[in-house]
Amino acid sequence: MACTLLNRAPMLSLLILILLSLHSHSAFSNDTEDDEDDQYVVDSPLANLRSRSRFLATVIKKGTRCDPIAHNVCNGISANNGASLLRCCKKHCRNVLGDKNNCGRCGNKCKHGQRCCSGTCVDTAYNVEHCGKCNKKCARGHKCEFGYCGYA
Repeated sequence: MACTLLNRAPMLSLLILILLSLHSHSAFSNDTEDDEDDQYVVDSPLANLRSRSRFLATVIKKGTRCDPIAHNVCNGISANNGASLLRCCKKHCRNVLGDKNNCGRCGNKCKHGQRCCSGTCVDTAYNVEHCGKCNKKCARGHKCEFGYCGYA
């Protein structure tokens, strides 16, 4: 009996490791609105863009090149129904409400393990308002532990 158990221990350990890695990956995945699309839909049409189509004047692709002085197509523009705020950071349009390298303002990097939630760097592993990902609130009386809402 003990011999059979010892023979199955490596297989059981491997199975447990695989299950844990899959579980933790889903808890800390980058499921944000900012990562899903490759473009920003501008909340109000841009008058300064020379375009033949009104639709093209209301869409800015992620990473669009810009110049803070001469060609600033993304200077404080609200997009995606207010979920994004575009700024020209180092010659590219960035969403300062969700970019961990430009959180709240250009060049403001979030620390390791933090995410940019509404322009503020947040530790989503222990924040009850942003548990595991931005805007995932824990139920009243529950605390956030390791990105999961649990019991207090």
